[in-house]
Amino acid sequence: MYENAMAPYFPGVDVQPLFLDPNVGIWVLRVVFHPGVVLPCHYHTGTVHLYTMSGKWNYVEHPDQPQTAGCYLYEPGGSVHTFMTPSSNSEPTDTFMVVYGANINFDQQGNYINMMDANDIMQMIDRLVKERGLEPAKYIRPGPSNYSTRG
Repeated sequence: MYENAMAPYFPGVDVQPLFLDPNVGIWVLRVVFHPGVVLPCHYHTGTVHLYTMSGKWNYVEHPDQPQTAGCYLYEPGGSVHTFMTPSSNSEPTDTFMVVYGANINFDQQGNYINMMDANDIMQMIDRLVKERGLEPAKYIRPGPSNYSTRG
C-alpha cells in the first residue's frame, strides 16, 4: 500500500495498484480512504466496478445510498459524482475498484482540474517510489505491443 500516493491531489488516500494498462485504459486498484476524504467531483469516461471491503462511503449527491462492507457498486460511463467518506467513520474505508477510461476532475465551481487515467496513476506511483526511496511498485503491467509485418 502506498500511503498518500495520490497526494498532493487527494490527501488521505492510500493506493495499492494491482493492474494498470494505459493501452486500453483499465486501472485496478485497492484504495483505502481515511475518514473525512472528499474527492473532487468527477466524470467517468468509462464504467466502474467498486467493492467496499470495510468502512463506509457515499456520493455527496446521494447521501441516502451509503456503501458499507460487502456493497458492490456498478457505475456506467458518463457518471458524474463526488466521492466522500464521512469524517465520523471510526475506521478507514477499504475498497477494490476496476475502472475503465479516465476520471475528469472538477473543482467546487465546476472548473476543470485534471484528468486521471491508468497512465497518470503509473506516473504518480513511480514518482512516489523515487521520492521516498521505496521498492518499485509490484503490479501487473501488460507488455508493449509487438508489431509484425507480412513478408
